[in-house]
Order: sequence, then C-alpha cells, then structure tokens
Amino acid sequence: MPQLSSDKSSTRKAATVAPGRTANLLNSDTDLFLVYVGMETDLIFTRGIDLPGFASYPLLETEDGRAFLKEYLRNLIDLGRVEGTGVILESPTWVANRDRAAPLGYSPAQLRYFNQQAVELMDEVRSEARDVPTLISANLGPRDDAYAPADQMNADQAEHYHSEQISALSATAVDVVSAYTLAYSAEAIGIVRAAQRFDLPVIISFTVETDGRLPTGETLADAITAVDTATNAYTTYFMINCAHPDHFAKTLVDEPWIQRVKGIVANASRCSHAELDEAEELDDGNPRELGEQLADIKRRFPHIRVLGGCCGTDMRHMKCIAEASKS
Repeated sequence: MPQLSSDKSSTRKAATVAPGRTANLLNSDTDLFLVYVGMETDLIFTRGIDLPGFASYPLLETEDGRAFLKEYLRNLIDLGRVEGTGVILESPTWVANRDRAAPLGYSPAQLRYFNQQAVELMDEVRSEARDVPTLISANLGPRDDAYAPADQMNADQAEHYHSEQISALSATAVDVVSAYTLAYSAEAIGIVRAAQRFDLPVIISFTVETDGRLPTGETLADAITAVDTATNAYTTYFMINCAHPDHFAKTLVDEPWIQRVKGIVANASRCSHAELDEAEELDDGNPRELGEQLADIKRRFPHIRVLGGCCGTDMRHMKCIAEASKS
C-alpha cells in the first residue's frame, strides 16, 4: 500500500489506508491509479436498471443492489491486480445530497445513512484485496445540474450546503472526498472549505464542454487558480471528468496550473453534454482509441497519474486505459 501520513482526526474510524494520507498519494511508488465512475450509465443502458434521478445509492437498500455495487468495485480491483496499478474506489453517492435526493423522497437522516453505508461497503471490499494499492473516495456531486446550473451559489453558500454530506462522511473510513463534475469555481471553493473543516483531503474535478471551458464559461486555468487562491491550495489535486479527450486535450498546456491537474476521467462519447442528455442509446465510443488518447496525455504530462472512465465506459475501456498508460 502507499506509504502515506497518519490520520489527524480522533473521531474517525481507522482505515486500511489512513484518512489524510491522500496528500502524499502521488509520492508513492505506484505510477498509475485507475478510477471508474461510469457505473450509472452502464447500469441504465447496458443492464436495464432504472436509476431515478441518476441515483445509485438506493442500490444499498437491497441485497441485489449491494451485489451490483460490490461487483463493480471488485472488477476494478481485479483489473488493478492484473495490470499492476493502484485503484481509487468511488462511492455511489454523487447525488446523495439534500436537493438532489428530495424529489426521490429521501430525508437528510436517510442520506447520512446511505453515505456512511456506501463507505462501509467499500471498506469491506477493500479488506478482501490488500495486495492492490487501494483508496476509498467519497464521491460528491454538484447541488444543481452539472451541465447547466440554474442557481449558482457563492462559496459560503456552497460550504454550508455540502458540509451536511461531508459531515456524514467524516465519521467513516473514507480516505478522500472527491467532488466530480463541477461546473463553476465558487462551488468548488465551498466544497474544499467544508472538507478542510472536517480534516478530510479533497479532490476537485471540473467538467468541460466541447470547447474545453467549464459549462459556466470559465477556463480550467482560471477555475483552478481561483480555487487554490481562495483555499490556500488545500486541494490535493484537480481532475477533469465527464468529457471526451477531444474536448479538452488542446487546452492542456505547459503552464504552472497544469501541474495541479493530476487526473483525467473521460467519457467514451464525443457528444456534448446536451446531446448525451437526449440520447436514448449508449454511445460507448472506441475503448482502444480512448485508452490511447489518455495515454498520450499522460506521456505529455507524466505527473498525471490518475486515469479512468466516466459516462459510457465499462471495464473494456478501463482495461484499454490501463494497458495503454502503463509506463
């Protein structure tokens, strides 16, 4: 396992890889970590499982649902073992926050339970495979539509809002909080501040449109700089997710801000977010081509050591990414 620093919080459970250690994750001997967040589209389009509100945490309510979740986690760990990589397990809690759960009828108390149960399940799976460097990430999503947020919060509002979910996660064996598919920097700043209050490492992942800019028009450079400036660079590292490499590869330039980007979690499809929202069939792209494109980015920027698949991807894509990207 990566040799990382010790946990500073006395109120949290001990983990196999202690919380707080992710800050030194990229100083470990593991050259590549795989991460997978395409489970929901795979369940909906490939397996025919209905996920109202794109919520996968309700799967925790049934034995069959928990079996599905464990299957995805174990498949990623097995791939890491075969390919000699580390893995970062993501919890099924991307929309397990108050506003996104209310239309589904879940209360804040139920959400706290789901967030904590998700991490407990992941820790159980990780305990079965101590031979693979494995970290547990609590997956957070935006308060509003990731691609067209109607009401944008300021940083203080975002900190208050996301503290509810992060508070629940702070009592678990989670190693890091990862906020995915964020569309504007103020929400990211609030999430980072909330994570810092609860002594949790945090990863921020922005999404971009086909022009390489965030849905709100910010450039990646400006968004990352704004977050780091407002939070004294507390974020462990930044990522890009839910976009195809064609959408952002040209915006990745050798400037100081790019050193803060250490992960890419790409869509299989070249379609825009608007096109994907309207799609009735899954566009799984070309797994081998996607792997080569991400490997090319890693060759251009060797400090990027976290790669994976988002919407439209499955273990075929993950295998191609791993095979193409190993040094």
